[in-house]
Parts: sequence; C-alpha cells; structure tokens
Amino acid sequence: MAKRFSTLGRYPTTRLRRNRREAWSRRLVAEHKLSVDDLIWPVFVQEGKSARTPVESMPGVDRLSVDLLVEAVKQARDLGIPAVALFPETDPKSKTPDGREAYNPGNLVCRAITAVKKAVPDIGVVCDVALDPFNSDGHDGIVRDGYVQNDETLEALIKQAIVQTEAGADIQAPSDMMDGRIGAIRQALDGKGFIHAQIMSYAAKYASAFYNPFRDAIGSSGVLTGDKKTYQMDYANSDEALREVGFDIEEGADMVMVKPGMPYLDIVRQVVDAFAMPTFAFQVSGEYAMLMAAAQNGWLEEERAILESLGSFKRAGCAGVITYFAPRAARLLGA
Repeated sequence: MAKRFSTLGRYPTTRLRRNRREAWSRRLVAEHKLSVDDLIWPVFVQEGKSARTPVESMPGVDRLSVDLLVEAVKQARDLGIPAVALFPETDPKSKTPDGREAYNPGNLVCRAITAVKKAVPDIGVVCDVALDPFNSDGHDGIVRDGYVQNDETLEALIKQAIVQTEAGADIQAPSDMMDGRIGAIRQALDGKGFIHAQIMSYAAKYASAFYNPFRDAIGSSGVLTGDKKTYQMDYANSDEALREVGFDIEEGADMVMVKPGMPYLDIVRQVVDAFAMPTFAFQVSGEYAMLMAAAQNGWLEEERAILESLGSFKRAGCAGVITYFAPRAARLLGA
C-alpha cells in the first residue's frame, strides 16, 4: 500500500485525520473558536410589572416587563455576555404615522435602558434606531403617499438616537436603511457632546423573509402595509452591500452589521475582507425559529445545532453575533 501511494505530500505520508483523532488535538488545531465574548443577546421588553409573555413564533423567547428585564440582564452579565440589545413592544395607542413615540424620552425603551444601566452598569446596552416599533404603518420610516421618505425620516432617527443615548444606551444601532443616517446621527451625537457613543450600523440589511417572528414580538406584523423592498436590500445583490458598508464607515460607523445571518455569510466574508472592520451578524428571528422548530420535532440535536450555527459566523469572520441563543450558548460554552 505504501509503495502504491508513495507521492510525497499525499496519502499515506500525509493523513489529515491524524489531527482529528483525539479531542485534545482537535482543540489545539481549531481555526476559529466561539466564546461568550462573541455574544449579544436581543431581548424584548413590554409594559407592565412582573409580566412575561411568550412569543408564540419563537419558542423559549418572552417579552419581559422592565423589572423582569433587569433580572434577566443580571443573569446575562453573570454568564459573561458582554451586551444586550433592547427591542420594545409599543402600546398600539402610542403608534402614529410619524412614529413620534420613538423620541419620547419617557417611552418604554428609554425607561428600560435607564433601569438596566442603573442595575447592571457593567453590561453594554445596544438600541435599535428605526421607527417600525412606533410607526402605525409598521415601516422603519415615515410613509408619505405610499413611499417611505428618506430625509424626513432622518430627522426622527436623530431625535431617537439622542433620547436613547441620554437614557444611557451605549451603542446606537440604526437598522432603518435610510441613506445618510449614520453621518446624520454621528453629527447629532457629537453635537450633543456624546463623542464616546458608539454606532453599530445595520449596514447591509436585506428585505428578508426571515423577520416575521420578530415582527410578532414587537407587534408590527399586523400593521405593516406593503413590504420594505424600497429601502432594505435585494437578496440578489452583494456588490451593493459593499457600497452600503463603505458609505457607513465613511460616515462614522464604529462597527457594521449584516442582517440576516446564516443565509448571508458570503456577505460577511466579503465585508471583512474588504474593510477589516469589526463586523457583526444578526442571527434573526426566523433563523432561531427554524432551528428551534426542527429541534422540538426531533429533527436536529438542539445543543449541537446551536453551537454549530454560531460557529459558522466566526468562521465567516464575524467579531460577534446578535443571537436569541446567547444565554443558552453561554451556558453550553461554559460547560
């Protein structure tokens, strides 16, 4: 056998399985390693006290009142999770066509930010900047004559970013996909003296079929009129994503994001290669729901699927992942 396959550098001289034979060896040669430091946990907040409402389309995910949110964030901190991202379910009575509740300093998300930072000051708080939780049309911007208006929306987003930063949020994460919003928000924050406030731009956000459970969670699925294809990206495009990311970096983004996650790992890799910028991905609600549904039906091994899916983001080049699996993954990684 050795004589038959004697070419140097090939089998049997080279056996790639040698490094895979033992667990300790596999650990030594692992190219990419997922850790709890890579995780951001998205959490839904609702009105009330001691209130917990399951999100039916996201098994294991609940909307939490502010008091329960604080306790959940304490647990996340204790697990070593560096940051949480807050998303509010806004009372329908507070939703208007101009989304003005987004920049009400006393709104639900601002109260949640303040409570979390007071109780758990050593965890990062990321806040979405977009109007969809507050807009009676369910869109990320202000709708006029059936079209989401870019420049008018920017004025609302600026106000939203300011009140959220004043409430104590560490990172503003514009997810609206309006042109010019990163530069406008950066200039406004700097003008208010918030020169250390970070911006994580949803720089390449696609008009995706994977967002529906999220819309259930924030209460916008029943009110959304039309779709978001006039401002979120076409899934057919990748070169355009690089242009979007490049513009946002020029305008002052500190970090960039690709959304959704697993169906767009090719975009993550291209962004990392092109810009060497801290790049994140959002493992969105639809991705979570698919994995959980398959696991609950016995079609996937849940724990293995969680870690494998998150590992794919690191392999693609992500600095971190926003994932609903964050507490579960942190426990598995610490096991």
